[in-house]
Amino acid sequence: MYKRNIYYSILKHFRKIPNYFFRNKKHKFLFILSPPYCGSTLLNEIISTSKNVSSNNYLNTREGQTLPEVKQFMFKKNRWDPENKIPWKNVKQIWMKYWDLSKDILLDKSTTNILRCKEINNHFNPLQYICLVRNPYAQCEGIIRRNNKDPFTAANFVIKCLKLQKMNLENQKNILFFTYEDLCDKTESVIKKIIKFVPEVENLNAKLEFKAHNFKSSNKMHIVNLNNEKISKLTKDQIKTINKVFILEEKLIKYFNYEIIKS
Repeated sequence: MYKRNIYYSILKHFRKIPNYFFRNKKHKFLFILSPPYCGSTLLNEIISTSKNVSSNNYLNTREGQTLPEVKQFMFKKNRWDPENKIPWKNVKQIWMKYWDLSKDILLDKSTTNILRCKEINNHFNPLQYICLVRNPYAQCEGIIRRNNKDPFTAANFVIKCLKLQKMNLENQKNILFFTYEDLCDKTESVIKKIIKFVPEVENLNAKLEFKAHNFKSSNKMHIVNLNNEKISKLTKDQIKTINKVFILEEKLIKYFNYEIIKS
């Protein structure tokens, strides 16, 4: 934590002079709308290969909500409560110190963005969204394994995320949608869609190895769909419990072209 805070302090220090000269430049804000464990960190890494993009956080999960000055009110335990009020004016001022303002595109991928579009719309302009979801069973596996949650809690959280994403797709303007599976299995096609949607991010490179894309170790790897490996880690009892939640929301799951797995 100490080393991380030193890094952030150094980053802001080196941003001061160039950001002073570019503070009045017309920037475009790009927000990734993605639940946890759905590929948003990988997507952030891919978009950040563009020389025209600046992410406000390049460490770990690369989320602006975990930066030290905002973490206390953006990344606390109730961060998934829509009633948790965020001082967005202050957040923007802080994020602007971390973004490289010489870049055209300023990127954030905080996972709680999916429930805060209304507030984001009021403070960031011009603005575009990229919306991402993943096979709900694969997302459940990540929540169970990495957050030590029971299958029932994990399944209910996944449904909450899907409902929010459906609402975002139906209500937000300037939004591009694709799935984790599209990103992994149809990478070149997705890259073309991103560049068409945000022309400033030209020359994206998805052929690199990415650290975010490996739940098995800290080693980097090329893009590959890891869903089957993740879902295979779920036990029959876990799937049975998950399905008690998913069956009640089968219409929502099918909205995103996913299916109930028979336990």
